[in-house]
Amino acid sequence: MPPSSPGAAVADTVAGQAGHALALVFAGEPRTLGELAAAIGVSEPDAAVLVAALERHELIASDAAGLRAGPAALRFARVGALRQELLELAAPALDRLARESGETANLIVPTAAGTEAIAQVDGRHLLGATNWLGRELPLHCTAAGKLFLAHAAAQLPAGPLCSPGPATITDRDQLQRELEAIREQGYATLVDELEDGLSAVGAPVRGGGGAVIAALTVAGATVRLPPARLALLGRVAVEQARGVSAALLLGEAEPH
Repeated sequence: MPPSSPGAAVADTVAGQAGHALALVFAGEPRTLGELAAAIGVSEPDAAVLVAALERHELIASDAAGLRAGPAALRFARVGALRQELLELAAPALDRLARESGETANLIVPTAAGTEAIAQVDGRHLLGATNWLGRELPLHCTAAGKLFLAHAAAQLPAGPLCSPGPATITDRDQLQRELEAIREQGYATLVDELEDGLSAVGAPVRGGGGAVIAALTVAGATVRLPPARLALLGRVAVEQARGVSAALLLGEAEPH
């Protein structure tokens, strides 16, 4: 293996110091610049440069009391806590959806580029079953993605829309009409839009202030999910999603 360049070695050192500094500040100690410099083994001027860079990215903040976690770090922590709470509260709903439908049930959240399944419960049917966990999918051709678009929890990217399935909606005006229908009926459906032979239905999970933050979905083979069946599962998904939303709001209202 070729030796590392001096620049790479310096970058590794700085990254290590930054990571050590963040870990110490997030833990609550040390609180002063001098204490931080001593803990990570650098001079106080070097520590000041490092802290200034972290402050620019809102990872660290400083005031008269000393150093503390910055706004961006606190946002990351809240997102992580909310995701864990979602996973715990949605588990019974996913179990029920998979059991009653026989299909795959997922908990899906919006991402910067689309949607991501963070929990999955498989039903009894094997045909059409897919492991969706961790797969980032487009917004316009997934049930959860269309929900997020309909409720302003996500935005379509610029440029042409991809067409992975035979029935994918790529016309933006047509898609807007579908989003209006989704808002009216309370759930989204998908038939052969992500891939041929796959259908799905999704219902919104709401957090504080009523904002849509996730979706409960049921997906399976199109041959097993005709329109009437999709509509029935849509109503069941809405019922389960409302239960998760209520549990989230109750958790926010409880004293901590």
